[in-house]
Amino acid sequence: MSQTHLVEVNRYGFSAKTLAGIKANAYATSNWPLVYILSDGATRRAYVGETTDTLTRLGTHLKHTHKKSLTTVHLISSERFNKSATLDIESALIKYLAADGCFDLLNGNLGLVDHNYYQKDELYSQIFRETWNKLRTQGVAEHSLESIDNSDVFKYSPYKSLSFDQRQGLIEIMRALLNPGMKNLVVEGGAGTGKSVLAIFLFKLIHSDDTDLSLREFSEEESELRDLLAQFKRTYIKPRMALVVPMASFRATLKKAFRHVVGLHPNMVISPSELAQQRYDIVLVDESHRLRKRINLGAYYGAFDKACLALGLDKHTCSEVDWVSLQADKAVFFYDPNQSIKPSDANAADFQAIKSSPESKVMTLVSQFRVQGGQHYVRFIDALLNTRLEINEKFSSSKYEFLLFDDISALVKEIGLKNQHYGLARLVAGFAWPWLSKKDTSQHDIEIDNVRLRWNSTSTDWINTQDAEHEVGCIHTTQGYDLNYTGVIFGKEIRYDKVNDQIVIDKDNYFDRNGKQTIKTAAELKQYILNIYRTIMLRGIKGTFVYACDADLRDYLKQHIPMHHSAVGKFTKPVAKLVPYINAVPFYDLQAAAGGFSELQHAEQKNGLPRHKA
Repeated sequence: MSQTHLVEVNRYGFSAKTLAGIKANAYATSNWPLVYILSDGATRRAYVGETTDTLTRLGTHLKHTHKKSLTTVHLISSERFNKSATLDIESALIKYLAADGCFDLLNGNLGLVDHNYYQKDELYSQIFRETWNKLRTQGVAEHSLESIDNSDVFKYSPYKSLSFDQRQGLIEIMRALLNPGMKNLVVEGGAGTGKSVLAIFLFKLIHSDDTDLSLREFSEEESELRDLLAQFKRTYIKPRMALVVPMASFRATLKKAFRHVVGLHPNMVISPSELAQQRYDIVLVDESHRLRKRINLGAYYGAFDKACLALGLDKHTCSEVDWVSLQADKAVFFYDPNQSIKPSDANAADFQAIKSSPESKVMTLVSQFRVQGGQHYVRFIDALLNTRLEINEKFSSSKYEFLLFDDISALVKEIGLKNQHYGLARLVAGFAWPWLSKKDTSQHDIEIDNVRLRWNSTSTDWINTQDAEHEVGCIHTTQGYDLNYTGVIFGKEIRYDKVNDQIVIDKDNYFDRNGKQTIKTAAELKQYILNIYRTIMLRGIKGTFVYACDADLRDYLKQHIPMHHSAVGKFTKPVAKLVPYINAVPFYDLQAAAGGFSELQHAEQKNGLPRHKA
């Protein structure tokens, strides 16, 4: 096999009669490790596997209740394959095919741990890319790897390997669910520690057939988890389960992630008010810090009161936390007190009461999954916002771009360029301007130094909507989501007091009405706003860029954040010739000036896809 053709993908019919034809494939008859995909175009179902005994394995599948109805087999082979490589490529194919959406996968969860092996990055990543391209040519896959990487369906796939924290957490959750004396488990973890992925992994694990599990047993945890799962299936025959997600936008995203996974269904992801409709054996609550109480609810007052009435609870004293406790035999709360952002969020005391109960257990996730700057960056942001850094103590990392901008137009321009090259680069700001364009789309909401911008035109799944890169998101449209790059605008509601060396809040310039009504102290409002900025500064995987409207705050940030400097010659055309995003000039003008759309964007437009959405 030549260097230019590292891998072969051969297609055969899948039936007892056609197995004879597969004998002509030398790899299939010589106990050589290979990967295979079984599929059926009519039902849009598929199964991915790897084996060193192809004919026997396929014969076994022909006797399986669900797999025997599949009609086609694709054999993926290479003279460079070894057992480690095929396990890794099988794992990657399952992750990407599940997010691609062409087929619903019959596979169960994968191994808990990614393993390493010789030339994994240097050679086998190239082999996987060539495999994927061949599968796209044959109609087995549709989208590019880059577009899938940027999709929420991929980010929240149940086919992910877990960190040490997550593996321990998964086992602790399973033990708690099997412990008759345990009612609640509180899983604490900051932004980006993989709470949502862990919740979805658990859902898929519980709803998989034992025969479809593919736990690798690269670690001792796999064996323990298999035993726990067997015990769980004896205890819970058909468990009534729900994943409660308080935020409507993020709930819609997770419903989408459940849609193409066999065993899961979008209706398993519910709003808190849907808890009033039935009782559950097990309820998992993602982003549980956003469960609400009866304060500043706006249009939600009616639904809140109706649910309280149905549950027999006093609407004035209960919160949605109580709804979960009442309607779930077992409850798992994924919780981060530092992401509580408004007065309607349930009180920390509600969670403290649960944590202090003898029927509860608390565990913590620490590993940072989202931000490539790691825990160092997370701790730095917390110290920065709470003015705990030493004078001129700056953040530095070769893995993460963290820059301060003196010029808002330069920030907007840079985010536009990052979006062109990587996708999922967005502007996000504090709620320091009224949302005028909500009622009049000809209006601009934000004006800074002659740069005029609009707030997000939708509140649901804004990050993935067309033209989101032309707008500015807020905390309500970004919490829970991943971005590649975030351009954070500190608005006029947050300033720096040089005399007292502290960040201060200007309540009159904070325009989230439901975010400040009923707040009695300046300290309480400040904490909510600091939580907002901490949360949005932890969205960016590859980098965070910052601009501050207040000059004194900008001077404070200069002590601690490296400054952005224009890099002439970095792009296809000089930066001086780029069209700035001033007076609402669209980003596509900026991109055209910088050298046009990326290859990814051309491919997605050709396929009729919205950009960066799989």
